[in-house]
Amino acid sequence: MGDWQILEDKPREECGVFGIWGHPEAARLTYLGLYALQHRGQESVGIVTSDGQRLYAVRGMGEVNEIFTEPVLDKLPGHYAIGHVRYSTAGEVSLNEAQPFSIKCHRGELAICHNGNFPFAEAMRAELEQEGAIFSSTSDTEVVLHKLARSRQPHLKQAIADVFRELEGAYSILILTPDSMYVVRDPRGFRPLCLGELDGATVVASETCAFDLIGATYLRDIAPGEILTINREGLQAEHPLPPQPPAFCIFEHVYFARPDSRVYGRSVNKSRHKMGKQLAREHPVEADIVVPVPDSGVAAAIGYAAQSGINFRFGLVRNHYVGRTFIEPTQSIRNFGVKVKLNPVRDLIEGRRVVLVDDSLVRGTTSRKIIEMLRQAGAREVHLRISCPPTISPCYYGVDTPSKAELIAANQSVEAIRQYINADSLGYLSHEGLLAACGADEGLQFCTACYTGKYPLPVPLRAVGRSHRA
Repeated sequence: MGDWQILEDKPREECGVFGIWGHPEAARLTYLGLYALQHRGQESVGIVTSDGQRLYAVRGMGEVNEIFTEPVLDKLPGHYAIGHVRYSTAGEVSLNEAQPFSIKCHRGELAICHNGNFPFAEAMRAELEQEGAIFSSTSDTEVVLHKLARSRQPHLKQAIADVFRELEGAYSILILTPDSMYVVRDPRGFRPLCLGELDGATVVASETCAFDLIGATYLRDIAPGEILTINREGLQAEHPLPPQPPAFCIFEHVYFARPDSRVYGRSVNKSRHKMGKQLAREHPVEADIVVPVPDSGVAAAIGYAAQSGINFRFGLVRNHYVGRTFIEPTQSIRNFGVKVKLNPVRDLIEGRRVVLVDDSLVRGTTSRKIIEMLRQAGAREVHLRISCPPTISPCYYGVDTPSKAELIAANQSVEAIRQYINADSLGYLSHEGLLAACGADEGLQFCTACYTGKYPLPVPLRAVGRSHRA
């Protein structure tokens, strides 16, 4: 057996969060919201609901529709709910790590789910354990629970502000109690979080595509450093955290988010289309067709084709029905892993000069195999175009990336990479081109540490040089 996720040489989606307050179908709408956010995490899923008196929780290993059947959803009553889909960027892979976490403490029942990462959580955890704290998972999110339980502030809302003044990191967090929901976004705004409305109910999600599925209206983004309290008295927005320069994760627009979402108040599809157009300006080539690596390379490839005047064609077909595991053949089949996911359309490829457009190149192994497949299908030339700059540094803010030693662009020149993947030419989008495509000229400020090595938040020395995923 082999895990299909290893087939894509990409940084992994972090997590997705969804919450709804004040709707009789809270559990089912959370199920649908998480279904729309499934691309952000496929390892585990969980939903916690409240009927105003107590919390009800279900968590499981697998995808949303595998865990939440009708009988399971019937066990989640109430008008209030939060949910989470997870791909671990810190911690192990087990049911103990699945979120939302639920606890009972002197503050009563509460549940929490988190998209992001606390780079300094390991040291905090060690201190808490020395003081007698007991952890049930390896997740950095559990550190927040211990901090909330230990805060000397009399009320939970005050404790939340108190704890997050101390915690440095990237976080979009939902906290649910029997009678309130709290929404927290870090002062730099690393991870996205947006606010919506549905039939008088308040909705919160990592991406607006979750709103579209349930028919909710997008209102605005949760502001960096904002703590939003939602209860029977309505919504109360506060900004008690010390302000910091914004550092929105630009890779949300490059790869993570669905193209039909608005992230940081901006259309993801629009950004990717502009990336492709700028890529064509920076790296033109004489060719016959532009072919995307589906699905995440499609919007940029359309932009490249529009700018260059070269015909756009779906020359690679993706198999969307590959499960999380598959049975490998006993006899070796060349490039089997990639062929499970992608197959070239020979009559489009044969005899033609191909511009292959992808959103990123991390280790280079998958790009090399795709290019070999195109050549086997009869491509005369293959010119690879990447709609972002070379990835030279790991992320420590909630994205699972390889260590610096594994990032091919951190250790090889563009020409050496071209030779390794066996492309006729290789072109990356410039840093300036990426920023312009994503709206920097409109005032958006991004974290681009994966391309520059310049981190807006200091990274613990022990984390540097190793894969982020523990």
